[in-house]
Amino acid sequence: MAEPAVDYAAVFQALPGAAALVTPQLILADANAEFLRLRGLPRERVVGSFIPDDRPENDSAEPLLLRVLASLRRAADTGERTVVALQRYDMKDPDQPGVWHERYVNVTNIPVFGADGRVTLLLQRLEDVTELIRAREVALALQEAMLPAPRPHGRHPTAVRYRPAAEALNVAGDWYDLVDLPGDRIAVAVGDVVGHGLSAAGVMGQLRSALTAASLVPEGPARALEVLGLYARTIDGAENTTVATAFIDWENDTITYSSAGHLPPALLQRDGTVDFLDRATDPPLAARPQHGPRTQAVAPFREGAVLVLYTDGLIERRGEDIDAGLARLAGSLARHQADDPEALADAVLTDLLPPGDATDDTALVIVRL
Repeated sequence: MAEPAVDYAAVFQALPGAAALVTPQLILADANAEFLRLRGLPRERVVGSFIPDDRPENDSAEPLLLRVLASLRRAADTGERTVVALQRYDMKDPDQPGVWHERYVNVTNIPVFGADGRVTLLLQRLEDVTELIRAREVALALQEAMLPAPRPHGRHPTAVRYRPAAEALNVAGDWYDLVDLPGDRIAVAVGDVVGHGLSAAGVMGQLRSALTAASLVPEGPARALEVLGLYARTIDGAENTTVATAFIDWENDTITYSSAGHLPPALLQRDGTVDFLDRATDPPLAARPQHGPRTQAVAPFREGAVLVLYTDGLIERRGEDIDAGLARLAGSLARHQADDPEALADAVLTDLLPPGDATDDTALVIVRL
């Protein structure tokens, strides 16, 4: 049976995404309709032009042009796909002269090889992710509005940090909380909802508020997590949420803690040693078939020690054992133990977050005991 003839030029023009063909000499050889629409230029202005000369009229596009050129040259030289991620691009409104619209694009450059194995063309694909970026901004605003503002807790200095994943198009469900309790006590908590986006942020807000209320009961952190676990079973998307909470009592110099599948809090002693509070860890919220009681444990502390609660974005790395991340955290805390909580929080983030943009959200709470 004969293969059907395929008009690849027509297919190229009909692609829903913006695509162009570029020679290794950086000449635009072809462009489809969506590419021309995104650029806001007629075909005769694009095809046949030399890319370094094919720049929009607004100066704000200059940084993007330089990154795209470097990416194209690297793809041509190495024969490997290259990506320029999440770049701002100001596009002219075709219907309103002098009006520009802020857009965000991902640029992918894919080598096309000839019969001799050399790169003959580069397929450049532009992905407009503006609406996803705007949705992310909305989710971030919602998440930040639901997290408590930093404030002093009596005479005890604290620091909180929340860092969204810069490269992700959706925020995650990380949160932190600090609750004043009767007497010279506070409750500290961090949690992480499974999933991303507005739905995860919404679940996060419900669980954080519920834990705040549950922490005010006198029975302690294990009972607070039991109540939260019951509530989590009524909320879509709350299952398998991890939470760690600790009640700090300065009258008795003790930390009573409980964990629902979360990473262990770190206790930095005055001599620089770090103890991970891991003697009261149960499964995540709503992860067990039947609801059941949770455990808690008590750790003493001396004045001047530091308690640190955090989410997995701070220490976990792909392909690495979790113990390596915990050791990295312990080393950072020991090196900066003399710093106040605000300076210590900044130092820990600098030490532990990967170079460039973090790939996961991070919540961090530090309390000087």
